[in-house]
Amino acid sequence: MTEFFQSLGMNYEWAWFVATISGILLIALPVMLAVALVIYMDRKVLGAVMMRRGPNVVGPFGILQSFADGLKVFLQETIIPSAANKGIFLLAPIITFTVALLAWAVIPFDAGVVLADINVGLLYVLAISSLGVYGITMAGWASNSKYPFFSAMRAAAQMISYEVSIGFILVCVVLYANSFNLTEIVEGQRGHGFGIVNGYYFNLLLFPMWVVFFISSLAETQRAPFDLTEAESELVAGYQTEYSSMSFALFWLGEYANILLMCSLNTLLFFGGWLPPIDWAPLYAVPGFIWFLLKTIFFFFMFSWIWATVPRYRYDQLMRLGWKVFLPMSLLFVALTSGWLMLTRYGGAA
Repeated sequence: MTEFFQSLGMNYEWAWFVATISGILLIALPVMLAVALVIYMDRKVLGAVMMRRGPNVVGPFGILQSFADGLKVFLQETIIPSAANKGIFLLAPIITFTVALLAWAVIPFDAGVVLADINVGLLYVLAISSLGVYGITMAGWASNSKYPFFSAMRAAAQMISYEVSIGFILVCVVLYANSFNLTEIVEGQRGHGFGIVNGYYFNLLLFPMWVVFFISSLAETQRAPFDLTEAESELVAGYQTEYSSMSFALFWLGEYANILLMCSLNTLLFFGGWLPPIDWAPLYAVPGFIWFLLKTIFFFFMFSWIWATVPRYRYDQLMRLGWKVFLPMSLLFVALTSGWLMLTRYGGAA
């Protein structure tokens, strides 16, 4: 893209700057549009499961409902509690929203379609996703209210607990792919299952890790049945209780951007990313980004389905699952995966 702008007469520095801004907008704007659409999908799925209509008034089939909700919060008054720490109170949703978008810089939507194809892309995603807890903790503390504060403490404990398991799961994937680069991880899944299936999920060692990763994704994004940070019965609305207008909307957008990110990571790490499900030549006629979108939407549907059908965990059950089940299990599979690869790929060499 830099070369394109240079061909228009710009010098290298300006061409690089404009190309970088254009690349960021080409990712950020579609992600924001996708967030609006998946919020609509979320409400439609919930409506169908609960045998009600869901959004059906604003626009054809109610498809403009998310945009109407966005306009509504934009026109509302921003209310800041008198006892709140104003600076941190306003900074918290900005951090949450910004961090939610930063991780998308290394997500490949197709072969070569990525803003930053760096060698440590997976580490970058893990590092950026762990920063989201700061915005939530700041919001809970700055509100100067006990309910948001309790919610922020829950969120910090919950996100840290499940990130430990996610880290060990990613080690298993990296061992098989032999790379931290997300593009190379996807290419490593080509024909992985008997030379036919594109995806690590077909592997007996990695399929349990995908199950743990998917459940951990729900907990990492505070999604039901792990939405203890905003359990209505005891915390009203959690760390967002004192927020209104666009400050609340930024939390809202950041939350769904993170959910989409976790859905895309399920797709990239275990289900072949932009590759078709089967390594069969006619299926490659479908553009790669279409396969990527279809798989990501499928995982989002699973997120919504679980929200509509699975009752909320107690907090002690949530923490016990993370520390006493997922952590030992992921550690065991790191040992099994590395041992199996030493025996098969490296012929047992030390």
